[in-house]
Amino acid sequence: MTTPSPTIDSPDEEYVFSIVALPGTVQSSARICYAARTSGLYRSDDGGSSWKIEATPISSRGVTSIIFSPDFEKDHSIFTGATGGLFRSENGGQNWQWIALPSPPPTITTLIISPNFVQDGVLLAGTLEDGVFCSSDRGGHWSAWNFGLLDLSILCMAISPNFSDDETIYVGTESGMFRSTNGGRAWREVDLPIGFEPVISLAISPRYAFDHALFIGTESQGLLYSPDDGHSWQRLGGKGLTGPINSILLSPGFSDPPEILVLTNNGVLISRDFGKSWTVRWGEITANHQVTAVTAPDGFDSGKKVWLGLAGGDIRQVTVS
Repeated sequence: MTTPSPTIDSPDEEYVFSIVALPGTVQSSARICYAARTSGLYRSDDGGSSWKIEATPISSRGVTSIIFSPDFEKDHSIFTGATGGLFRSENGGQNWQWIALPSPPPTITTLIISPNFVQDGVLLAGTLEDGVFCSSDRGGHWSAWNFGLLDLSILCMAISPNFSDDETIYVGTESGMFRSTNGGRAWREVDLPIGFEPVISLAISPRYAFDHALFIGTESQGLLYSPDDGHSWQRLGGKGLTGPINSILLSPGFSDPPEILVLTNNGVLISRDFGKSWTVRWGEITANHQVTAVTAPDGFDSGKKVWLGLAGGDIRQVTVS
């Protein structure tokens, strides 16, 4: 089931980098969503049926990533990355403040936020050629933290749900993968099978403190799973998942149920048995459009809403059946 195409004038060169659906309502028709697109940051107040570009200064910059506070319903904080820095809103997107990263201006590729953000104020930004930047004051000031990071082209990042205790962060790069166990102050390379780089997507189990489960998506070798913090790896999906794994989403209760959603160049696939079998979803859309971004904030149970960003700039809301 799909909703009508949203009302966005979408030139062919438009690209959707990231989508988020904010918490605060169970009614999908009233849910606030944001989409980071080549032409700027777009907002929907009706669950994705219609969209409008955010006002200047964001409208003058293409944005690449969006993230919101884990305590958003209380602090209303949202962050979106761009070239040279990021925008911060602390009132749910009503006003935005531009915060520049140290020169030369880096291009932010991805943002992650501490699960304990209310107490520690920690944000990290991965950049195209300048490594990782960290802020511990809710995005106000930033410093490069690249000691031991041998590849500064950051393609993806993931943070431990138990970050306040283990301070663990992973980054995927052109040459492989790196781990920090001290909040990003120092990094060590994670051993991967030869030929399994670059790492273009990452996911950490919500129960990481207990199961140590880690997933990575590669450019040409499919999906890999580690049960031990990246010390050993096994491939999931077999020959059916050999191309680029552009995004990995785990169900909120993972690993019970053991559900995984992946975004590939050929569309969206869901596994409900820890990657043993896969079902292609929303093929009527993906047969005619390249999906470039996906979010499923409430999981993949029947009736849940999922948002798909398409090449060209459109965003579709679909329903799991």
